[in-house]
Amino acid sequence: MKLSFSGHESFICKQFWLKKAFDFTQNKKTFNDETAVIDLGVGKNMVASLRFWGRAFGILKDDDTPTEIANYLFSKNGKDQFLEDYGTVWLLHYLLIKNNKSSIYNFVFNEFRKERIDFTKEQLHQFLKRKCEELYPNAYNVNTINSDINVFLRNYIKPQKDEKFEIEDDFSGLLIELDLIKNYKQRDEDNKIVNWYKIEAQDRIDLPYQIVLYSILDNYPGQKTISFRELLSGRNSPGISFLLNTDGLYNKLIQITDHYRGIIYTETAGNRVLQFKSNFNAIDILNEYYG
Repeated sequence: MKLSFSGHESFICKQFWLKKAFDFTQNKKTFNDETAVIDLGVGKNMVASLRFWGRAFGILKDDDTPTEIANYLFSKNGKDQFLEDYGTVWLLHYLLIKNNKSSIYNFVFNEFRKERIDFTKEQLHQFLKRKCEELYPNAYNVNTINSDINVFLRNYIKPQKDEKFEIEDDFSGLLIELDLIKNYKQRDEDNKIVNWYKIEAQDRIDLPYQIVLYSILDNYPGQKTISFRELLSGRNSPGISFLLNTDGLYNKLIQITDHYRGIIYTETAGNRVLQFKSNFNAIDILNEYYG
């Protein structure tokens, strides 16, 4: 498993950055151009960050050309050019985890949450340090990991007035509206107040079932039978990516089978399975969602 840390220049991904990155590359410009700062209207470090997030969310390929999903969403006739649809944010969150261009997102949702739902920054740091030492010892750098953790949390948590970072900038974060991470304060054994964070699975009533189905087709290409357990806790599964609890996943699968003939959910002798009796195309599902 390839590890990828840093690159964001300590900036979170802001609401319109992905569209901005797409438009920039569509105009045949490159991020290394001397005029990139002027063309994008941001500082030099922000240019690098914008490029990083474009790749991390699967909007840009490694050669900085737009991906299929980028063209689908952000082109002249794109389905959600200005990221006005809540389902698109969920879709991009899934792609951020699945693409693994910024490893902390893949690790936290796929592995760390299985160890603990409530955590401190230090506990998350020790987990990431352990993963680096297991996979690529040279990949570990204390400052890099700390920076990734701070940006990761800021991507999902609305800033508080007592925080040190720029309030206005962080309220413009793309992923904040998903409200996936809660933070609270608690005293430790030394009676010091410590920041804690919680990533909890829920029903996710507002999560569109079409986005869930897209993720299943994308993550399990060609698979005709998938167990409920796999869909709940498998790598990059909807249960993992969208933080669905058991009831939440069940309800999404029922919605899917109610709306699509050729997809069947069965429970036989305790064996819970989703079956595809017909072929489905992931983009076709998005077309139905966006109408």
